[in-house]
Amino acid sequence: MRVTRESLLRIAKETAQERAYNDADITAAYLTGSLLNVDPMLGGAADIDIVFVHKSQPKQAREFVKLTPDFHLDISRRMKEEFKSPRELRGDPWLGYEMYDPILLYEREKFFDFVQASLRAGFDFEQPPLMLQRCRKMLSHGRGIWMDLTEAEEPAVGPKEVRRYMKSLFHALNAVAELSGPPIQERRLLLEFPARAEAAGKPDMTATAFSLLGSNRVDVDRVKTWLSDWKSAYTLACEKPGVDLRIHPARLNYYEKAVKAMLEGNIPFAALWPLLSTWTSAAEALEGDHLEFWRKAAGELGLLGSDFSARLEGLDRFMDEIEIIFEEIARDNGLDAEAPSGL
Repeated sequence: MRVTRESLLRIAKETAQERAYNDADITAAYLTGSLLNVDPMLGGAADIDIVFVHKSQPKQAREFVKLTPDFHLDISRRMKEEFKSPRELRGDPWLGYEMYDPILLYEREKFFDFVQASLRAGFDFEQPPLMLQRCRKMLSHGRGIWMDLTEAEEPAVGPKEVRRYMKSLFHALNAVAELSGPPIQERRLLLEFPARAEAAGKPDMTATAFSLLGSNRVDVDRVKTWLSDWKSAYTLACEKPGVDLRIHPARLNYYEKAVKAMLEGNIPFAALWPLLSTWTSAAEALEGDHLEFWRKAAGELGLLGSDFSARLEGLDRFMDEIEIIFEEIARDNGLDAEAPSGL
């Protein structure tokens, strides 16, 4: 079956219209994510990110629907209430960009035009005051998670702590990414970060980012040997209650094919992010040999025991460096060098 961006866009529109026809609570629907790009495929797989806007609190926040082994719907739901304040929307590091330039799929009333007009008012969305506000919010979230992790005891570090460490690093990397564009989603995080670091005038940050994940302690061939254990853990965790929503059968090829494509690409260690993040989430729901296979890999990457404390120290220095960048940008633009800018 030949799948193109155009055919996926058509599926997105048909899905939005069908769901809205059968649910009067849906006010609007829009497309976000990789399909906004000319080439959304990574390893021959992609998802269709649709956001439904509801009048009232939706019963289900997120839903995955398999289309083929390589393509699935990733449906998120938001309340209309979330969009009522343009002031807050412009300073939101996630929702601001999500609504800045999506593809409208459906609207029951003039919701979309109003929100976008408010969001783009004054053409200042990408100017330093608002840009720094979003970046600082992103970094603040990462710093808060980091501070919680400093209380972790080394012998007790496991999947939960490593997942939160990666979440902190994820926000730190995206604080840099938002200096020059929207945040980067998990599958492409380390694939696209080098260009964002370059745009920020800090190309050396790329090496730091990769080393904070342990890429300097293994080689690509070693990472390839983990794929079988990762896949087994992912498949088994899909059946466990309470596992992270992203660990879903419809998303197996979405991750696996991306990981394999990156391992054979120009930035092979970019595969570490989707591989380790999903493996860690899966490991939280597992025990026995499957947990031990994860622990062995995480140990080799320097993410357990005394090495975990060293990783936290490195992440602390990395976030300090990012804060200095923000202060320099603020001073260069006559803004408050310390506190987030107001609107």
